[in-house]
Formats: sequence, structure tokens, C-alpha cells
Amino acid sequence: MKGIIDRVPANDPLNNSEQKKIIDQILDKNKDLPGATMVVLNELQRQVGFVSEAMQEYVSQKMQVPVSQIHGVISFYSFFTTTPRGKHTIKFCMGTACYVGGTQQLIDKAKQVLGIDPSQTTDDGAITVELCRCVGACSQAPVVVIDEEIYGRVRANKLPRILLDVKESDKEAVK
Repeated sequence: MKGIIDRVPANDPLNNSEQKKIIDQILDKNKDLPGATMVVLNELQRQVGFVSEAMQEYVSQKMQVPVSQIHGVISFYSFFTTTPRGKHTIKFCMGTACYVGGTQQLIDKAKQVLGIDPSQTTDDGAITVELCRCVGACSQAPVVVIDEEIYGRVRANKLPRILLDVKESDKEAVK
């Protein structure tokens, strides 16, 4: 177990005593449950925000399951992430109706406005851009999901205002 901890990047949650305590509590509480791997990984994603490679190795050791099993779950389900996300997540629907309806133009505009590609987070940690599969709002195509809110019939010329509103919402919350 010590070998894993020695190789952990400095900014990993395993090197933060408060976050490591949360990780250990999740493991201790759930490791013996049926379907424990999924339960543990879901809780880690929810409470820590992501499941790093070092965390995957740590979970593997603690649960005595192959790291390939842990990695397999993380890589199969799209809601898991191995890197920290921004405070806000903006997802562009890549379903057929949305794609045909102009998703690529929206992605291009977001790159221009935010300066990042999909799967990246702005330098200030405010916004992560992701691509997703169909969100089931095809009649609203193209669709953008910001945090948990669906925006339908989005046009590239309207997207900068939407993105600015997301950033400004943080400023309003501070006041």
C-alpha cells in the first residue's frame, strides 16, 4: 500500500488529508457490500469529484480486486472522470438530431469563447466542456446541458451570452 502513496502526484486527493479521510470512509463503509466496486466508485465521484489513476490503484488494493476491474468500470461509464472538473460542466449533445442541427458550430464557438477543447477545463477552474451522447431532447436540437439544465435550440450566435451568464452566476452567488 505504501508504494502507491509514494507515487501519488502532489495534487492528488490521496495527498490531501481531508480528502483521503473521505476516501477511506467510503471504502470502509462500502467495500464489503454486494456490487461494492460500483458503489465505492460512485461515492468517490460524488464526494471527491473524480477518480484519479492513483485513487484507482488505492481502491484496487483496499478492495483486493484487480486494478483492471476498477479501470474497466471507470472507462466504461461516461459519468466517471479521472481528472477534476470545473465548477460548471457544459455538455454538447452529439446525438444525431443535435449533430445535424449544428452541434459542431456550437463546439467551435465554445472553443473560441472559452479557449479550451472538449474534455478540458478553463484555467480558472470555472467550466469544463464535454461531449455527450443523446440526452433525449431531440425535438429541442441542438441541445447544450449546463450543469443539469437543458438548453434547447441553441444557436452559435447566442452561445457566448449563455457562457457569460454561467460565469456571472458565480459572481452573483458571492454577493
